[in-house]
Amino acid sequence: MSKIKVVQVGLGPLGIKTANFIAERANVEIIAAVDKNPALIGKDLGELRGVAPSGVKVQEDFAAAVAANRPDVAVLTTVSDMKRITPQILEIVAQGIPVVSTCEELSYPWDCSPELSAQIDEAAKANNVAVVGTGVNPGFLMDSLPTFLTAVCQNVTFVKVSRYQDAQFRRIPFQKKIGAGLTLGQFEEKKQDGSLRHVGLTESMQFIAARMGWKLDKTEDIIEPVVAGAPIKTAAMEIPAGNATGVRQTGNAYVGGELKIQMVFQATVGEPESYDLIEIAGNPNIHSKIQGGVNGDVATCAIVVNTLPQIIRSTPGLKTMGDIPLVSYFG
Repeated sequence: MSKIKVVQVGLGPLGIKTANFIAERANVEIIAAVDKNPALIGKDLGELRGVAPSGVKVQEDFAAAVAANRPDVAVLTTVSDMKRITPQILEIVAQGIPVVSTCEELSYPWDCSPELSAQIDEAAKANNVAVVGTGVNPGFLMDSLPTFLTAVCQNVTFVKVSRYQDAQFRRIPFQKKIGAGLTLGQFEEKKQDGSLRHVGLTESMQFIAARMGWKLDKTEDIIEPVVAGAPIKTAAMEIPAGNATGVRQTGNAYVGGELKIQMVFQATVGEPESYDLIEIAGNPNIHSKIQGGVNGDVATCAIVVNTLPQIIRSTPGLKTMGDIPLVSYFG
């Protein structure tokens, strides 16, 4: 494959980190950059990355950004929800450009957002391009990977995925998203308004169920604070005893009243052990543990870059990671 030309849409911390990963690849280059933030418009992408000027200026208007030099694919690193991401995707695919996005709800949107999913699917097919949402989680660790591990099973009766991580090694927006440092009252307020949660557990359970052929009759998404027993101090924050160090989120999915899928996501500042664990009950039983866990920021940016050639090759429409060719590192 010739060099892949990318338009980077969204230049927050995740977008910049993804741009850095792209810059490491000799066979991928960013030829245009788009962001709505007035403070970034007109800035050079290289300077935003902390390196020499690249000649790629950040533009506000997507159509104008791609008019002179047509990219092969768009990397979309903006928001987490289907309501806000849908018009962004429609604008991109209207230009005949496929999309790889880090939007968590886009990873498996068919059950929770059927109308928006249909809009994206129809627009992508009309313009002969593919769209996919991916990342470390959702996108890989708690859905694609456990599903792939079931390929060697004669039968499967239950899937459990546990992800424990020390959030002090993640970017600051992630630490804030999990409620690190909040009082329990503040934690509850943010939980109630929907701003404090790991987005994607429900989508991961729906992805697995769809691949297993299980029709879910109920899902649960239970959010609880993890409380500091003693003061915690890191380079980024100080957490008094009694405040939240982060979140424990449990997803349960039922078929005919029976628990078939369980997700346990715990991310805290100072988590004593980081790991990713997949447990599959079936024939054979499978117990797969990644000791030390996978760094979410590194893995999300990496899987986005590694998905680029596969989304270009994919048939048109809105896809999941189970629909496109197998993704791997390419160099």
